[in-house]
This record gives sequence, C-alpha cells and structure tokens, in this order.
Amino acid sequence: MKTEWRDGNHLRLLANGEQYFPRVFEAIRRAKESVLLETFILFEDEVGKALQEVILDAATRGVKVEMLLDGYGSNDLSPEFIRSLTSAGVRFIFYDPRPLVFGMRTNVFRRMHRKTVVCDGEIAFVGGINYSAEHNSSYGEEAKQDYTVEVKGPVVEDIARYVKEAINSEQPVRRWWNGRSHRAVRNRAPGDAQVLFVWRDNDEHRDDIEQHYIDMLREAKEEVIIANAYFFPGYRLLREMRSAAQRGVSVKLIVQGKPDMPIVKVGAELLYNYLVGGGVEVYEYIRRPLHAKIAIQDNFWSTVGSSNLDPLSLSLNLEANLIIHDRAFNQTLRTELTRLLAEDCVRVDEDKLPPQNWWQLGKSIVVFHFLRHFPAIAGWLPAHTPKLAQIAPPVQPEMETQDRVESDSEKERAKS
Repeated sequence: MKTEWRDGNHLRLLANGEQYFPRVFEAIRRAKESVLLETFILFEDEVGKALQEVILDAATRGVKVEMLLDGYGSNDLSPEFIRSLTSAGVRFIFYDPRPLVFGMRTNVFRRMHRKTVVCDGEIAFVGGINYSAEHNSSYGEEAKQDYTVEVKGPVVEDIARYVKEAINSEQPVRRWWNGRSHRAVRNRAPGDAQVLFVWRDNDEHRDDIEQHYIDMLREAKEEVIIANAYFFPGYRLLREMRSAAQRGVSVKLIVQGKPDMPIVKVGAELLYNYLVGGGVEVYEYIRRPLHAKIAIQDNFWSTVGSSNLDPLSLSLNLEANLIIHDRAFNQTLRTELTRLLAEDCVRVDEDKLPPQNWWQLGKSIVVFHFLRHFPAIAGWLPAHTPKLAQIAPPVQPEMETQDRVESDSEKERAKS
C-alpha cells in the first residue's frame, strides 16, 4: 500500500486525556457504520471501562467495530472485559500474543505500537495516547504528557485503508537484508492543510518515519523543535541535528527529565555532550513523565504520532505518524512546545553535562557504534510471523494464542 500527500484536511491538536478521550468517545458515539481502533495499551481502569461502554453502545446499534490490540501492552485484560465486547459482535484481535514464561512476558520486540482510530471513514485520530488513566492529569505526578491529532478530510481514507489491511493481514516480518525500503514520499508542492500518513513496518517501510525526520532537519532554515519521550535515535538523525545547528538553525530537543523508566534518562544523557557540543539546545521536561512524539520545523512542517526516536520505534515496532504541512497547525503546535519550554523545562547547559573523562569517552564510542549499526543488529533478533489472534465469543482463554480463533459452531459447520 502506498499513500500520497492529501490536500484539504482539517486538523485539531489534542493534548492529554482531558482533550483526547472526550473527542474520540464522541466520535465513536456518532459512528453509524464502522469503527476501526488500534492501540498498544488498553487498561481495565476508568478510561478503559469508558471506552468499553462507548464501544458496546456502538456495536449494539449495529456499527461494525474492529479492534486490534497489542498482545504485550494489553495482555492484562480480564476474560470478562473481552467477553462483553465479543458477545456484542465486536471483532477483537490481539497482535502477536504469547503465553507467559515463568510469569513473565517474552514478546518484547516487534510490537504493534500504533494508536489510531477511524470512524465511518470520515474522522480519524493518530497519535501517542493509550487508553489508560495515566494520560489524565488527575492521575497525579506520574500522569503522562502526550498528544494526538484529530483529522477530517481525504487523508482519512488512507488511514482507514491501512488499518483495515493491518487487521486482516499477517504482518510478515523479514530479515533486514531482505526486501527493500520504501522511499519517503516528498511533497513537491507544499501548501496548507496537507497531510501524509506514514508508518513503519518490518517490510518495505522500515525507515519511512526516520527518513522524514532526516529530510526535515536537512531542509530546515530557521528552527526545529523536537519533543520525544524515548530519545536514543540512529546515528544519521543525530548527525543531522548537529549539522542543522551548525549551519545556524535553532535546534531544540525536549526529553524526559522525570522519566517513567530510569534507563530512558541514562540513555539520553550519553548523547548530551555530542548534541550540546554541536550547538543543539537540550531541555529536560520536569513537570511529569513526557510521552510525546512531536516535532515542528520552520513555519509549516510538523509531525505527531506514535513513533519514539529510539531503537525499538525506529527499527522494530509498528508505528504510525502524520506528517503535516499547515501553517496554522504548525503555529498551534509551536505555541504548545514554547509553553512547555518556558514553564516546565530545564535547559542542559554545558556546566550540567556529564564529565568528559576516559570512562565517559569509552561509553560514548560504544553508544555511537551501537546506534550506527543497530538496524543491522535488529535483523539478527528473533524474527517470526506475528499471529493475529481473533477472540470469538464466548472467550476461551486456552485458545487466545491461536491464530484466527474460531468458535465451536464455526468448526462444526466446516466439518459438515
């Protein structure tokens, strides 16, 4: 499947659960024909139960609902929760579920990390917000800061077609040396209200999102602001950030200062000397855990999506972003990023950089060699063909890891 830049779209930036959940729930309530939903995490908390309620209402009134959830991120849902949905006619599918091994999840790599919703092929949501109370400010100090785009217009057809294909395919995984990587689609006539739906898979679109970031940095003339939760990108992207800064572009990077996982900050800090020494302004967001995957360039380019800038998102996981050419949306996102910088961030000045000694130098050398070669390393990690496990009513836990689970009645009809 290929997509193109689409003109004539209407965009709305949604920050955190307070803005996102009411909008997406209302869109599902208004749906008349179909709801397509993908998510990495669905927790059985107040947000998950609110989603369950609107999905059940839609299915009861005859809307065709299809849900694709990741088998690692959403593996704690109870059979009762799932049964309520499947019994109402919801098509409920797990991406690559695996049984626990000694009580631990082993399916860590190559996850379905997208967060997309499409209702009636008319309105779509693409971003980084999961269905969890952690995305509401009321959750407290550990509430996550994140964003989603609500979009109406021609690009919704591309998003809907992709999600339908994803739900109905086996998502083949190839080794890094097989196949070819699809070239990032360039906008030959930039204007306003233009949107491109891009994704990363383990087939022909392995580096599309990363390439859009690289092209953006190469073409920047005045300013780039990147806010990314898990920042440990490939060497090419780091090099382009420095190159842009050294030719006079104001390059600002916002990373986690209060990380949800300590290793995240440790990894980012290993890059501070290289970036700050090259003229990049690095800021740590300290209000709460940053979960954003957003960026702007100059006065028209921006992106919002599910893709972090780390080895998992750039080389292993299934991701989706919107690349946006629109001055009004760029200004909206710029205003939000400027607010974060002014109110909730601390700049990493030279006096706050990790010490430059032989130990630090040795770690930096190892890190940069790792980042340079990780795409090749990823090809040697265990690869397989992920299974899409459709859960049929009634829920039968012992069958949930089977591919395309069928009900007993379907099996009997097949025999006859």
